[in-house]
Amino acid sequence: MSDNPRAFVVSHGTVAAIAWPTTLAYLSTPIIGLVDTGVVGRLGDASLIGGLAIGAILFDIIFTTFNFMRSSTTGLVAQALGAGDELEQRIVLVRSLVLSLILGILVLVIAPFILSTGLWAMDVPPKVEEATRQYFTIRIWSAPLTLINYSVLGWLLGRAQANLGLLLQSVLNGANIVFSLLFGLYLGWGIEGVAWATVLAEAIAAITGLTIGWLHNRRLGKLDWVAIRDRSALYRLFGVNRDIMIRSFCLLFAFAFFTAQGARFGEITLAANAVLMHFFLISGYFLDGFATAAEQLAGKAVGARYRPAFDAAVRLTLIWGFILAGFATIIFFAAGPILIDLLTTNEEVRTTARTYLVWAAITALVGVVAFQMDGVYIGATWSVDMRNMMLVSLAAFLLTWWVATPVWGNHGLWLALEVFLGARGITLYYRLNNKANATFS
Repeated sequence: MSDNPRAFVVSHGTVAAIAWPTTLAYLSTPIIGLVDTGVVGRLGDASLIGGLAIGAILFDIIFTTFNFMRSSTTGLVAQALGAGDELEQRIVLVRSLVLSLILGILVLVIAPFILSTGLWAMDVPPKVEEATRQYFTIRIWSAPLTLINYSVLGWLLGRAQANLGLLLQSVLNGANIVFSLLFGLYLGWGIEGVAWATVLAEAIAAITGLTIGWLHNRRLGKLDWVAIRDRSALYRLFGVNRDIMIRSFCLLFAFAFFTAQGARFGEITLAANAVLMHFFLISGYFLDGFATAAEQLAGKAVGARYRPAFDAAVRLTLIWGFILAGFATIIFFAAGPILIDLLTTNEEVRTTARTYLVWAAITALVGVVAFQMDGVYIGATWSVDMRNMMLVSLAAFLLTWWVATPVWGNHGLWLALEVFLGARGITLYYRLNNKANATFS
């Protein structure tokens, strides 16, 4: 029995209580992409699918770059939970919400520059560009709402309130799916209807999340704005956010680069890669549930200063990550052709997607350690090392692309993506023991 008053046990049940609701919540997110692609794909125009894919990449660049609002909030709240400091948990939430609102407004201001730069950088065909503009100029209004939802979700996950996180994501994603079908198909608004569906769903989720936060925290009394403005705490928050932002930007640069290079192989290959990337996203959301469990439990262990819980969290989340990755890979090999046919009616796109299906099917197994290590490092707020290992992995990705694509074409492009995923996991795992020894010494 430990003499640490904040010691706690991490078991399979502890991991599952956080991971499974979070997995269910995250799995509904790629379903939105599947529904949106299906809605647009039913129009039978490959350029619309490409436009939706390019637009989605632009928003992934924006929102994944700013995903530190969710990640840093989860890590800092989990550490405050481990330390038994409930007031600090609320303070972290308020800081995060204020920063989310500021950043969301900033995104709206620079949106025209983001769109024009993105279209120029990815060098898309004219018809695809037109579809992208239609989608982007509507969906961009969801930016402040999306970042607010990141903050609230990060706070809930940091507190290990995965069921409430599931509720919030279910409201968001359920509304998005319903409105996408309603606006895009039933009302015939097409790609514009898909964009409006996202804006409305984010608004509903933001209202729901802020209500949950207010109901929980009102019993703690008035906000301590002096503590909220504490300079050292703000420096720490900005430092963690900066490193996670750089890491996220590198991650999305790799995916945007992947999409742009796919476009150079032609409209059909671009559309096929876009369809297959949904397989990767689905497997990623399978793994994200256990990565989130790693975030919360690792952060709580660091806050409690209790190494046994940390080691157990790393071990158990990695075991379950590999189980889920193996399951996802089997499903994609078995049902991949059927899923491709559901996502597009274009026979050329279907045939091309089947050619590269094997690469999309194995992304879960190749990337499982990267997902899990990201969770551990975010929870422990080891953001500098996470940033640095991401830069190393990005270099490996670009080197592989430079060598492989002239020889193997789109196969070489997919190989570079697999190298990128594998390198992230290997480099972070290599640093793990030394970081844990320093933190718990």
